[in-house]
Amino acid sequence: MKNKYEANSKVFKAFCDENRLMILEILQSGEKCACHLLEKINISQSTLSHHMKILCESGVIKNRKEGKWTYYSISNEGCEYAFSLLKILTKVHSNENVDNSKCKN
Repeated sequence: MKNKYEANSKVFKAFCDENRLMILEILQSGEKCACHLLEKINISQSTLSHHMKILCESGVIKNRKEGKWTYYSISNEGCEYAFSLLKILTKVHSNENVDNSKCKN
């Protein structure tokens, strides 16, 4: 059971940093080289690598190597998963069978 929660938490971790949100916004216009991302965001190469690792592990971003360069883009499948996960986790279920009397003092 832990693996499901661990995998799902990676999706939300991807969205909880302002630099990663900026990266996602930049990638909305299409695939970008890491060097382009560094030009747009005022962070070091090692910090960018850290953020891209988290984004790629979440499945929201995909990468491809071309020579010595890495190119990043938004993964449609990863975004669909993130969206459906949010819908599932925030769905309110009927509590008709819940005994709330135990919660009252």
